[in-house]
Amino acid sequence: MYALFRTRFVNIGSRLAEQEEQGMTEDSSISLTLHSLQLPFSNTWKYGILAIAILLLLVALTILACQVCQLRKRHRARKEKKYHSEDRVRIKAENGFWGKKMPPLLLDTSKPSNVDFKMTELRAEPGEPHSCPSCSTTEDPSSDGGPLPSSRGKLKFSLLYRREQCELLVSSLEAWGLPGRGHTGSAVRVRLLQEVPSRIPGLQCVVQEWRSRVVKSCSRPAFRDHFVCSLRDAEVEKSTLKLEVQRFDKYSRNAALGEVRVALRELKASRSLAVCAELQKTTKDIVGEVLVSLKCLPISQRIEVGLLKAKTTPPRSTADVYARIDVSCRHHRQKHQKSRPRAHTPLIIFNETFLFHMPEPPVWDCTVLVSIYQVGSDPRHLIGQATVEKSRAREASDHWDLVKKSIQQPVAQWHPLLI
Repeated sequence: MYALFRTRFVNIGSRLAEQEEQGMTEDSSISLTLHSLQLPFSNTWKYGILAIAILLLLVALTILACQVCQLRKRHRARKEKKYHSEDRVRIKAENGFWGKKMPPLLLDTSKPSNVDFKMTELRAEPGEPHSCPSCSTTEDPSSDGGPLPSSRGKLKFSLLYRREQCELLVSSLEAWGLPGRGHTGSAVRVRLLQEVPSRIPGLQCVVQEWRSRVVKSCSRPAFRDHFVCSLRDAEVEKSTLKLEVQRFDKYSRNAALGEVRVALRELKASRSLAVCAELQKTTKDIVGEVLVSLKCLPISQRIEVGLLKAKTTPPRSTADVYARIDVSCRHHRQKHQKSRPRAHTPLIIFNETFLFHMPEPPVWDCTVLVSIYQVGSDPRHLIGQATVEKSRAREASDHWDLVKKSIQQPVAQWHPLLI
């Protein structure tokens, strides 16, 4: 009996041992199969595939960034297109002629020009070049274009008013005899001005402003720009065109070389008018007025500048405006201060005060410059400037005299906005 049980236990143990051996054999075969499924690539191939994957990822990110930039450009272009459509002014670019449009500006050309220039009527297309007989009698076009004796230079251009389309075309801009050497650039700023009925003497409004391209290293620059704007018959009689030649400076403010003013009442419909005129000294134009208060605080060595109100012509843009205050004493300019943005309306209410340091002992030859700019314009769009200085106009001198007599008391007075 004992031998029978022993025999059965031995058989069961042998069967279990056989099953374990079979399981181990199956596991080893499975591992061999998995090992045989691995790719037979070397480490160089593996790193190469990884580098290609990373490169594709970078390419995808670059494409995504380019798409985002294009989307932002389209959005900005859509905004600019909407802004330009409100002005009803278009710039034509044909045969390499181009013009840079600038936003409308409030300006004034109250002072009539006494320029002695000659005009010739020509029946020609706007794109054709015009000859100016008055220019040929004064200077030979084949000359070197150097500065004329006791002259600021000359400017030639053509005007055409299309009554059917209610359009004014300015073209064929060319200058010569400019002072200075030809190593710097020059440009022409064109402003279309209209008289505005107001109690302010000579108040005018700038309907449109353009700026020509910059011509560098040329003694006789031909700007080759065409500017077009809408102008009704009723507006022609009270409109004036001002062309100002400027010396371009990349790192500083452009210097004005001279200007030419033409009253558009002399224009005839569908007739091209060629103008050749001497450049005259540039003059400031009234665009409104600003109410400024001044208060001297000798104990704290401060001067208080109060910006109360500003009057301008009706704006042609919905952009806000802000004011910048600059004070300089004894040829030392202090850090400027800015007001909060305000809505551009015919009457702008600021009601802000600014404190500036005044040297000891108090001096009365300080200069206060109030500049009004349009918000968000690039480059900065100047609406107008008012200067309060003792050596300036009689109104500014009287203002400083009243401040000197009224220590620690604010004295307010209106000053013209010029540009």
